[in-house]
Amino acid sequence: MKLAVDMFRGAEAFLDKGDTVQASEKLYKAVEEAIKALAEHFGLPEFKEAEAKGRWTTTLLDRAVNRLCVLLKEPQILGWWDTAWYLHVEGFHEARLGVDRVKMRLPYVERMLDLAKSRIC
Repeated sequence: MKLAVDMFRGAEAFLDKGDTVQASEKLYKAVEEAIKALAEHFGLPEFKEAEAKGRWTTTLLDRAVNRLCVLLKEPQILGWWDTAWYLHVEGFHEARLGVDRVKMRLPYVERMLDLAKSRIC
């Protein structure tokens, strides 16, 4: 979870500089790391598969998100993951998002981190 929180803070710093590309990727990584932490904490099969492969894939992350929604009875995790994916694609890869469009997604990323911290810590 420390990495997820560090990524979030890094995103805020990049936004302060107007660097939406790097901010978008840091926000995506914050959600990704929170999902990985939850998957490890709950011993999900996706975590075990990622460990065996030596890496996570988008497919494993997506499956972990679906499983976490059911396990934790928190369907909004899917929406938070979708927000992160949007930032990854439109904000980082395509560099199409302005500061306002990235900033408006900060609360969704923050909610994902809050949920993960509350379940792990």
